[in-house]
Amino acid sequence: MLALIAYALWVWILAFPARRALVNEEQMLLDWLEELGAADLLIQFGLLLPLVPLILWVARAIMYAQMRATAVRMSPTQFPEGYRMVAEAAQHFGMRRVPDAYVMMGNGVLNAFASGHGFRRFVIIHSDMFEVGGRTRDPEALRFAIGHEVGHLAAGHISYFRLVFTYVLGMIPILGTAFSRSQEYTADNYGYAFAPAGAPGVMGVLSGGKYLNAEVNVNELADRAATDPSLFVHIVNWLSTHPITTWRAHALRDRSKPGSLWFRPGGSMFTSPLPPGHTWSSTYPTPGDALAMLDAADARRPAGAEGQFGRFPGADYSDRPAMRALQTSAPLLSQRTAYAIPHGPYREDARRPRPDARPHPGGPPSAPPQQHP
Repeated sequence: MLALIAYALWVWILAFPARRALVNEEQMLLDWLEELGAADLLIQFGLLLPLVPLILWVARAIMYAQMRATAVRMSPTQFPEGYRMVAEAAQHFGMRRVPDAYVMMGNGVLNAFASGHGFRRFVIIHSDMFEVGGRTRDPEALRFAIGHEVGHLAAGHISYFRLVFTYVLGMIPILGTAFSRSQEYTADNYGYAFAPAGAPGVMGVLSGGKYLNAEVNVNELADRAATDPSLFVHIVNWLSTHPITTWRAHALRDRSKPGSLWFRPGGSMFTSPLPPGHTWSSTYPTPGDALAMLDAADARRPAGAEGQFGRFPGADYSDRPAMRALQTSAPLLSQRTAYAIPHGPYREDARRPRPDARPHPGGPPSAPPQQHP
């Protein structure tokens, strides 16, 4: 209703000589503005700005039509496993309607997104991301990703006027990307609330890809968020619309506090045998040191954990450790630090304890891992 009233007023301004009336009533002010050369610019801006929501509306309509015309629609008969995840996420978040869902050819890109048009909402899962959800792969990681995207819808991130606001805010350097990162952390909270067991898996996919995801130690990934204080890492994060992967993994592992927007999260769980990437190259190991560390790691590596070249559909990996066990194990050649993640359960917004929340399966073990010299 407010939009209709605003556009009716806008049409009235265009239909009548508003500028002449304004000049007569506010001659002194406009004289001063014209001396600065700003009067025409301000009037043009006021007349053209209302076109932005219309342009965004048309753009969203075209995008929604393109998805319907080119992608495969999830349904009870087409990709029913994925559609069930979408329906269950909508039910879990208390949504009134199940959003439309599509699988789109990804061309090797692991991605998913949520959008809408009018009161309609939909999610798009790239085919490469969808492949991760096979029974022999990591269905919980796909479940988390779908929960994340449906979470964008449930949180209102795709509402029309919020997108207009986001578009305008995006013109402001640093602040616009920070707002986008905050929304991604919120969607991660939704994904975690829906499928906490998939949190380590989705970080493995986003960092190692759909074949090497099982070999990614998420604890090592998350620890580097705390142990690399480089200014340039911070700049990369500040310019990104999504939290950088190491910080995001740290936020999903430590649910006792919200994700870091501006500065690296503090603390770590393990020390690393290698120096952080921001240090001088003189601290890097010599070839002899590196080979000695490799031999020491091989001696402690669990049986079947070698051969980190990916897992592929149809192959038998029963002789290898479980995927999630590798992803959440204590890093080899590392000692546990004084930092410890407080035991959950935590709220879905990762801020205060909540009795009915489910603990993160990749969180701290009940007993500290074995320490290695």
